[in-house]
Amino acid sequence: MQGRSNLIAFLLIGLVIGGLAGYMTRPAETAEIRLGPLSVEVRNNERARGGGPLTSEQVQHIAIMAMVGGVIGLGVGFAVGKRRV
Repeated sequence: MQGRSNLIAFLLIGLVIGGLAGYMTRPAETAEIRLGPLSVEVRNNERARGGGPLTSEQVQHIAIMAMVGGVIGLGVGFAVGKRRV
């Protein structure tokens, strides 16, 4: 039973670290306007700053990074569990 709790603990730690890494490295804000065949995209060259709402692209980036962190944490949990046996 303790092996399962280690797995869950490392999974949660990985999710939190991945989410924080995703938030810290989120892409800059963009705006896109489409008029028929014409598409105009405006992108900010600076790093994203806090204070405003997150865009869907930023939320997607954070979620992907959190999932990668969770998978890494799960792998570490399995490795730690196998070593103790």
